[in-house]
Amino acid sequence: MKIAVTGSSGLIGSALVKRLTKQGHQVIRLVRRSPIAEDEIRWTPDGSPLPPESLSSLSGTDAVIHLAGAGVGDKRWSAAYKNEILKSRTESTATIVSAINELEIPRFLSASAIGWYGETGNREVTEEDRAGDDFLADVCRQWEESAGQASSATTFMRTGLVFAAKGGALGRMVPLFKAGLGGKLGDGNQWWSWISLNDEIRAIDFLLNNELPGPVNLTSPFPSTNSEVTAALARALHRPALFPAPAFALKVALGGFSTEVLGSKRVAPTALLQAGFTFENPHIGPALEELVD
Repeated sequence: MKIAVTGSSGLIGSALVKRLTKQGHQVIRLVRRSPIAEDEIRWTPDGSPLPPESLSSLSGTDAVIHLAGAGVGDKRWSAAYKNEILKSRTESTATIVSAINELEIPRFLSASAIGWYGETGNREVTEEDRAGDDFLADVCRQWEESAGQASSATTFMRTGLVFAAKGGALGRMVPLFKAGLGGKLGDGNQWWSWISLNDEIRAIDFLLNNELPGPVNLTSPFPSTNSEVTAALARALHRPALFPAPAFALKVALGGFSTEVLGSKRVAPTALLQAGFTFENPHIGPALEELVD
């Protein structure tokens, strides 16, 4: 298959490109800088159409996997950065959708997030549940609306916390725990719907080969509370977890993003399971042991 990927330098994108290339697919990476490799084409993800030369390079593409977007936890949520979080998703999606429609590309896998559901508390939610009413829920709603303008069969990949040995949320936690400074965040009772990077990449590959239009949750079938995650990480690293971070301190340090750290999202990957996908890392303890080994 000829597959175009945006966000190919990120945590998920770089691992995905490596897997797809190893499988023998022709991968085209869309980059914002001047191309330096034969598999790269330039784009400006600002809502404007691709330049003719880039559009020509995408001719004959079988599927687009769209992962581009500013990191929600990279900076404090000032008004300007919240606007960047939104625009980096909706405008980049508009650009890629324009190319999909012009070239009649048949498959579109567009990133989204479990932020769609907002705060769920102890209530389990599935793909059938409506959007929440907070900032990230609104971002995800507009993001998916933009992707829904594609003429292709479109899948909205609502990803949870991606745990990897390096990078992402876990990559920030490991150094603290190795130093013996780790602990639960807030009261630790909030649900974290997570997925290993391995299963994230496997799930995207599965969706390439099994057409599932509409929303699909990419999360482990066994979400964990923050206390369970931090305890499992401490065991995997053979370190204590003695230093909980109080909620008020997180709110001061993280600003608006603290609502995601302290909030609770209990999300089930119903669509994936019903389609026959099997997880290699479904349980938090073994998953973290494998990651930090």
